[in-house]
Amino acid sequence: MLIPQTKNIGLPLMNLMRFKGLPILQQLHIEEQLLRTSSENWCIVNDGTNDPTVVMGVSGKPAELLEIESVLDDQVPVIRRFTGGGTVIVDHGTVFVTFICNKEAVPNLQPYPRPIMSWSSSLYSKVFQGIGDFHLRENDYVFGNHKFGGNAQSITKNRWIHHTSFLWDFNVQNMSYLKHPKRAPAYRSARSHLDFICRMKDYMPRSTFMDKTVEATETQFSLRPIQLEAIRTCLEAEFCPSSRFLTNEELEAAAVALQS
Repeated sequence: MLIPQTKNIGLPLMNLMRFKGLPILQQLHIEEQLLRTSSENWCIVNDGTNDPTVVMGVSGKPAELLEIESVLDDQVPVIRRFTGGGTVIVDHGTVFVTFICNKEAVPNLQPYPRPIMSWSSSLYSKVFQGIGDFHLRENDYVFGNHKFGGNAQSITKNRWIHHTSFLWDFNVQNMSYLKHPKRAPAYRSARSHLDFICRMKDYMPRSTFMDKTVEATETQFSLRPIQLEAIRTCLEAEFCPSSRFLTNEELEAAAVALQS
């Protein structure tokens, strides 16, 4: 018989899945299926992904956001994900944290973008307590005025997802694949990517960040660790995820349209 820990009595249940190096497209497919077909709460922590990959929001336009010729020449994969938000390039230096919740999972939380963002910020305030000048600026997590965490969301009738890509480290060369977006947060002040972002590794060890994130989540949920194999049968059920790689033809067509 399982005896719940005293500190978790009365807290809503949340399943915790931790990965190391799970390909980002596979992670997005898992997330979307859990959002749309599960009725449980989930936290996913993925410590890095494979080769450098550009990930765009659902409405992102490659011609406006990417240096398409460089992306094609260097064969950098480009994914359009199922959530909103901006464009990032991710690799082994990125840490991903995702929350997928029923609308009633967090007491008094209105299921709209800004309240969800504020809730996540309060949770990460526990993680970064006493470290850097952490706060939420517009839709970004920052130390001072330097971004290290980008957020995206999707909200359905009864559930929501909030996922974050954290820049624990980054390759300077990879940033050259991204254009300066036309719509940028005001606090960016037209700064280049390298002047705008910072590395988490300068503030906190990687394993400490992930452990503290789990600990902060445990203050609001009763966590139940689950292995991917335990839900693989459910994930193999017929489901058509919307996150996908963009083809070279799509990127080339976007480049041509930009020149015309």
